[in-house]
Amino acid sequence: MAIPEYIRKVPRPVNTVVVDNGKDGPNRYAVRERAGTKYIRNGNPQPKNGKVIGHIFDGAYIPLNGETAASGPDMLSYGAAAFARSVSADILTDLLDVYPAKDACTVMAIATLRIIRPSITADRMGTHYRRTFVCQHYPGAALSANTICTFLQKLGQDGGRRKAFYQKRAAAVIASHHIAIDGTLKQDSSTVNDLSAFSYKARRKGCQEVSVLYAYDIEAMEPICAEVFPGNSIDASSYAAFIRDNDIRRGIIVSDKGFPSSQIKKELEERPDLHFLTPIKRNDVRIANNGMLSFEGVLSGIDDHVLYRKLPIQGGRYLYAYRSARKAAAEEASYLARREKQNDFRPDAYEKKRRVFGVIVFESDQDIDPRAAYLCYDDRWLLELAFNRYKSDECLDRTEVQGDFSLLGSEFINFISTALTCRMLRKARETGLLEKVTYGELLDDLSSAWRMVDSPEAPATDDGFWVHTLNYVFDELEALGLSKPISKPVPKKRGRPRKNPVEDKPKRPRGRPRKNI
Repeated sequence: MAIPEYIRKVPRPVNTVVVDNGKDGPNRYAVRERAGTKYIRNGNPQPKNGKVIGHIFDGAYIPLNGETAASGPDMLSYGAAAFARSVSADILTDLLDVYPAKDACTVMAIATLRIIRPSITADRMGTHYRRTFVCQHYPGAALSANTICTFLQKLGQDGGRRKAFYQKRAAAVIASHHIAIDGTLKQDSSTVNDLSAFSYKARRKGCQEVSVLYAYDIEAMEPICAEVFPGNSIDASSYAAFIRDNDIRRGIIVSDKGFPSSQIKKELEERPDLHFLTPIKRNDVRIANNGMLSFEGVLSGIDDHVLYRKLPIQGGRYLYAYRSARKAAAEEASYLARREKQNDFRPDAYEKKRRVFGVIVFESDQDIDPRAAYLCYDDRWLLELAFNRYKSDECLDRTEVQGDFSLLGSEFINFISTALTCRMLRKARETGLLEKVTYGELLDDLSSAWRMVDSPEAPATDDGFWVHTLNYVFDELEALGLSKPISKPVPKKRGRPRKNPVEDKPKRPRGRPRKNI
């Protein structure tokens, strides 16, 4: 259709052409710049049109100007995303060593969103990705519900890359560090998932579950690796497979009674830098045969009264026995309450039980100081805290996916989220912020700190790129090192400044001048 003459006569930039889009509206007549010339064999050269630079409307040329806003917003939620990013540099590096850059960024984007928006669904993932600085930190991630589903399946199918990532983390563990290994159960009632099954506990609850095993570095206070097992798989049978699959070769494994060292005998022989500290059952014959209840001293520097005994036994092993006065009193009170309720107290049974109230005995292949050995096991509660954060703060107590591969891929991202959460908690605790607010309240405060997209990479509280951020939020950002504080002027000294005497000025004589006689 020919362009009307009154449209063509409207003043516009040189080297442009007007194109009729054929649809009514303010953008019908587009102004395109000349991009070059196209040469045709045996014909005249033809002009080549370039990009649209404006439109003709209401008798005037209107440049695009603000129409570039379609490429993205000019301000985004900054604080919570920046907090997660501040502790994730080495994890992203490890992912980039194993995965393509786009996949690594997608993993980090989903993991970060699961932290700053607990219980987020796949339908809302893209919305919060585009409204936070996560889209700036990890660009190019496609996070629609269908795309996420496909990505989780792809992630779960590639077990080799997941294994390589976990092995990199396990190889970085310092040999003297202690590794706590334990498992947690997650509800999964999928009918197309072979990993979903009834565990011993789940039968009483009436729902199927999957088992997730974690290895936790006690000194570093963060998880090392994780693996998903069927819900009806007992811990002892999964123990050796977990060590092999993640290639854990160094450290001292501090496990629970459900992970006996006899289950990893072969793995220990193949890994000379891998050791264990495992509790044994109270009815183990080695306790009585070696007189482990004849304690030899009291541990010092413990927030409890703990008796101990250490004894080397055959095979280069050591037994460590402890009796906690606090735990003994609690166990005795619980035992007597049950006997009273059931009306079945027997003096002989009570005397037999009384000797082992509050007692725990460990077996190890290492000659460890008794106090250090006790503290190692006592610090296993950090893994329980990690599981608590995993299920409560991150709302990951259910799988929320269908199919084995999707489950494996989703749990891999959950591991990244848990590792980052542990680091964020430690950083917030070191700054003293958790003494004033809870972890959830801290994330809410930081999420309210919005910042312009075109702002400098090194934020400062007074750089003028913040959007309606409150003063107490600035205090939290500064404490976490996410914003440079405002430099305060040097306080002025009180009093009048001291004058410097002039050396060449003669001193005025005191008193009345003497008369010459």
